[in-house]
Amino acid sequence: MESRTMPTRLPESRTTTLLRGRSRPRRCGERERLEMGWAIALHGGAGDIPYSLPPERRAPREAALRHCLAVGVAALKASRSPLDVVELVVRELENCPHFNAGRGSVLTTSGTVEMEACIMDGNTKKCGAVSGLSTVVNAISLARLVMEKTPHIYLAFDGAEAFAREQGVATVDANHFITPENVERLKQAKEANRVQIDYTQPVKEEKPQEEASSGKGDSQIGTVGCVAVDGSGNLAAATSTGGLVNKMVGRIGDTPIIGAGTFANSFCAVSATGKGESIMRATVARDVAALMEYKGLSLKEAAAYVVNNVPKGNVGLVAVSANGEVIMPFNTTGMFRACATEDGCSEIGIWPSETDCVLPDPKRNLPTGYLNLQSGGPHFFEVH
Repeated sequence: MESRTMPTRLPESRTTTLLRGRSRPRRCGERERLEMGWAIALHGGAGDIPYSLPPERRAPREAALRHCLAVGVAALKASRSPLDVVELVVRELENCPHFNAGRGSVLTTSGTVEMEACIMDGNTKKCGAVSGLSTVVNAISLARLVMEKTPHIYLAFDGAEAFAREQGVATVDANHFITPENVERLKQAKEANRVQIDYTQPVKEEKPQEEASSGKGDSQIGTVGCVAVDGSGNLAAATSTGGLVNKMVGRIGDTPIIGAGTFANSFCAVSATGKGESIMRATVARDVAALMEYKGLSLKEAAAYVVNNVPKGNVGLVAVSANGEVIMPFNTTGMFRACATEDGCSEIGIWPSETDCVLPDPKRNLPTGYLNLQSGGPHFFEVH
């Protein structure tokens, strides 16, 4: 069994020095660690997103990210709580048909929608999660009601739908969520030796159909999520998804699993995206928080260790810390993402940029303080 070497802490001055002294305006990687203030990050899914993504597919998603970021920023400026902010932003993302959540949710092998969501408050560690929704307009709001109106954390399928009706949550006919694009995705996913890669046209896959349909092939890897922190260091995280194209009826992914796809405590808030089974095995969101809490790592260092230990092409995440750091690492080709901070930093992106900072692979024996700016590791977008 392969042994893991826990990462050593990088001197904070090493990172900040490399990110200063440039003539261009500051981006999300250049905020001073000691500054406090609100910060927000959101994502629209990570996966194999080619640079050749057609403009008609790219533009509406970028516009949606920009709109949702503006909604979150306005809420933070209005002194809304981080919990309110992440719910508001994820509701907007769920209402957008271009992402795999809510209106844009992908279909099961039976051609139905089974949505899931989770929300968590970092201060209290209160959380709520739902799965198997087919008529609820905004799964994230039902997850919050589970947290606030029941003694439970997680409701699923018929029980969750019944609770939604009891609470007067907006519901629609299940056909509302079945879009022509996702019907076509399901058709393609059902074809032998084919796989639907998120946000792209289908490509040939040299794997048996049963492997592709079980989620081992690279089906739709879309999820939406948001994390936020206010000027007092209060944190919250929210994530929502439709799951995998052609997934088995009843399959539950990482999104509603506390500590896998979603987690928040007094140290950080994390929302993950990618291949759910890999994220669950790695308990991605909780591990980031645990490395900060028990190992004393920075948000960036903790995320680097976690993302590097998930197989390449499987995960991305957005996270904020209590002192206002923002980080958006991924080991996939790309991740739809956006962030903003109180001091004016903002960024919207899909693929890695020249400002990426990549920490060394923790499995390699590299000297303390080494900062790798080359490709090959997870791509980082940070605020500190």
